[in-house]
Amino acid sequence: MDTTTISKEAARTLYRAACPQPPLSSTVGAGPAARGTLRQTPSVAVGVAGRVAGAWLDEADPLALLLWRQDDVVTRRQALRHVSAKTLEHRVHSGRWQRVHRGIYVANNGPVSGRQRWWIACLASGPAALLAGSTAAQMCGLRGHQTQAVHVLVPDRRQVLDPPAGVVVHRTSRLARGEVNRLGQPPHTTAARSLVDAAQWATNDDAARSIIAAGFQQRVVAGEDIHALVRRMTRVRRRALILEAAADALGGAESLPEAEFVRHLRTAGLPVPRLQVCRRDAHGRTRYLDGYYDEWRLHIEVDGSQHSEVRGYWADMRRQNGLWIAGDRVLRFPSWAVRHRSSEVVEQVRAALVAAGWRPGRPRRSRRRPKS
Repeated sequence: MDTTTISKEAARTLYRAACPQPPLSSTVGAGPAARGTLRQTPSVAVGVAGRVAGAWLDEADPLALLLWRQDDVVTRRQALRHVSAKTLEHRVHSGRWQRVHRGIYVANNGPVSGRQRWWIACLASGPAALLAGSTAAQMCGLRGHQTQAVHVLVPDRRQVLDPPAGVVVHRTSRLARGEVNRLGQPPHTTAARSLVDAAQWATNDDAARSIIAAGFQQRVVAGEDIHALVRRMTRVRRRALILEAAADALGGAESLPEAEFVRHLRTAGLPVPRLQVCRRDAHGRTRYLDGYYDEWRLHIEVDGSQHSEVRGYWADMRRQNGLWIAGDRVLRFPSWAVRHRSSEVVEQVRAALVAAGWRPGRPRRSRRRPKS
């Protein structure tokens, strides 16, 4: 059985009874009986991208089915399996199709959509090309980290000499079968591989940390997905940073590098707070604080990752508001800032202590306030 028959049967199985038959755009070429019953095989001369799946798939010709699967994007080689070269050129010259790259066509004359850009990038980069990095992560459900560039991954033996505008081609010598998702269209790397690659290719370390954190917060990945993948990969740029960001995201506030935080404060001549303190907020609820200065009522909280999930973000805001209502000052830092932006963290703690009444002098550990 050839690939066209397999694809058609899969489409029938998945979609035949799922959706009603859509309105027909034309009855050109149909006889009176066909027009009377409103049944027509889609014309291969016009695009079918975005058309609702339905019974029309049963009667779609192979080219129409291919265009539907690939969002109206097709290579010259694919098109010539179904139409002559003369017909293909006529459709381009008549304006019904458009040539968007060497050997790549879009079967309509409208603006190119985002999904069509993805298909163009994959098809122009060769049969083994996959969407990867932030582009594939977006396909896997990641929000807030879209890029203008379309990232494509190809085998290291392949050279893509003329990629489409806006396409960044990466090469790899190692891509396990389990790291490829061919069920989704266009084909792309899995969520864990996409996030790791996006972090490797990010413009700076802060962006890399944010991508990994967002992947956990938005539940694109979970558990040991990132750690297991990085252990299997031989060469990973920012390996330590990616593992650290994943550990922070998994551990949340409990992954606070307390020893480093205390060391930074002592080096700067600042008092050290009590750590993991149990307190009650304005509503009488028990709260565990990462660090607390009893004498100056200053609360330090270190977040394992940035919040992208609304309910979790609101829960933390509500807890913080309760502490403010009770009269405490609250400072919040991401754990990576404690490690890598220590001078900024120290300066903000110093400013908050001074505002609360502390004066520079001999550093001492925060002591409990006497009960009144």
